[in-house]
Amino acid sequence: MNQAIKNKIFSLEKELIAFRRNLHMNPEIAFEEIETTNRIASKLDELSISYQRMNPTGVLAEIKGSYPGKTILLRADIDALPVTELNTSLSYQSKVLNKMHACGHDAHAAMLITAAAALNEVKEDIHGTIRLLFQPAEEIAEGARKMIEQGAIENVDNVFGIHIWSELESGKVSCPPGPSFAAADMLTVRFKGKGGHAAMPHQTVDAAVMASQFVSTIQTIVSREIDPLHPAVVTIGKMEVGSRFNVIAENALLEGTIRTFNNDTREKIESSLSQYAAHLAHLYGGTVEVTYDRKTEPVVNEYKSAQLVQSVAEDAFGKDVVREEPPTMGAEDFGFYMSKASGAFALIGSGNAEKDTCWAHHHGHFNVDEESLKVGAELYAQYALAYLSQSEF
Repeated sequence: MNQAIKNKIFSLEKELIAFRRNLHMNPEIAFEEIETTNRIASKLDELSISYQRMNPTGVLAEIKGSYPGKTILLRADIDALPVTELNTSLSYQSKVLNKMHACGHDAHAAMLITAAAALNEVKEDIHGTIRLLFQPAEEIAEGARKMIEQGAIENVDNVFGIHIWSELESGKVSCPPGPSFAAADMLTVRFKGKGGHAAMPHQTVDAAVMASQFVSTIQTIVSREIDPLHPAVVTIGKMEVGSRFNVIAENALLEGTIRTFNNDTREKIESSLSQYAAHLAHLYGGTVEVTYDRKTEPVVNEYKSAQLVQSVAEDAFGKDVVREEPPTMGAEDFGFYMSKASGAFALIGSGNAEKDTCWAHHHGHFNVDEESLKVGAELYAQYALAYLSQSEF
């Protein structure tokens, strides 16, 4: 634990909170984070930290230590959501209609910019390089890939990210080895039959029947084809079938999501979904088109990196701070970085019933206990220094 880092972040707490509130009041959704990017760049200019603007939005900064060594990437996402803020009593309520930071990305960006300020103070003692990535478009699962295409992960040895977590008690840290967030895939199925009058079904091929059979049948993929020790979710969330009460449907559109932690499980489900759709279409005399889109990779904490996060958290904040949150079927595009380099993804608790910050992420009442911000900022910085000093990595 670096005491200079702790002292610096403690001294910057008011600025940290102010920066977060400014972002919260001015939310921008995926790939529209122009002013957010400008605010981050302006702060980096104040700190004399070199950076490049990413396309179309986002910032990649770099702090080079005085000594050679490895390179670590610290990432914070910066986009907001198309959600209406319901916290009308806040002095920093969103100023933009139907947009708000309902997931905590404003907190992530503020924590990382504060960590940057602290790390810049001790760069003469750093062995290696620390990259700071302020990533756009996490909410639509496109930002990480866009940053990777622009070289953000080149020559990086380790990656580390943080997510504020309202289900975890404020100030606590969770980063167990193994699965953390699931891979999220999108399924689109289009059945085509032959429409006709509802009173003459023998002259038709009913797309509604094919779609209904498909929705009910595919649940057996999880219950009968997948190892029960490998969690999986198959959900059809949208169905558009037919046009009128007395017309047999010619077309049916279904959309859904698949969540897995294991890529073998993912492959099996993808294959089975296509087979089920094809067999049902053939059985009823119709046709089908299936599109399976892999939106994110699973977030799986590498063992040594996760152990180091836990060790750093204990040293910096005390043993009672470390928790082990169970994996979630929610998704995070941080997994794309983990497919390129080892690393870890930590949760920082922000749930505090007295401050009304236990609302679910993406809810209009979502808010952050700002006491947790200094914990995240310090964890970013302390982990980076600890990693770069670990010769066994």
